[in-house]
Amino acid sequence: MSDFAGVQDVLQKYFDALYACDVDLLAEVFHPRAIYATADETPPLYRDMPTYFEVVRERTPPAASADPRRDIIDEIAFAGDNAAAARVRCTLGARDFVDLLTLVREDGRWRIIAKVFQIIEKG
Repeated sequence: MSDFAGVQDVLQKYFDALYACDVDLLAEVFHPRAIYATADETPPLYRDMPTYFEVVRERTPPAASADPRRDIIDEIAFAGDNAAAARVRCTLGARDFVDLLTLVREDGRWRIIAKVFQIIEKG
């Protein structure tokens, strides 16, 4: 599998995990030491993976009510053999999100090491 296809695969699993609130699948795509952050809250929100996974466990999955999916990969860029960045968009409930994801390849496997996102309230 090419690097581009490998990153695309991680991103698709990421979208699937968010839609189903599947923490096991999220644990596959996120590096255990990844960070989750947004400046849309005051103070800026930062979570480690265990905290983030607990929040996801408490959510009602969009899949449970068959909410329409809107998963878009805007861009994938490589910074070398083992680093990539992706700008993606998705919808969860009444909010749209723009996610800036940084990925690293470790032991031949791509994983998200950082998620910084912007919340866009639907009007």
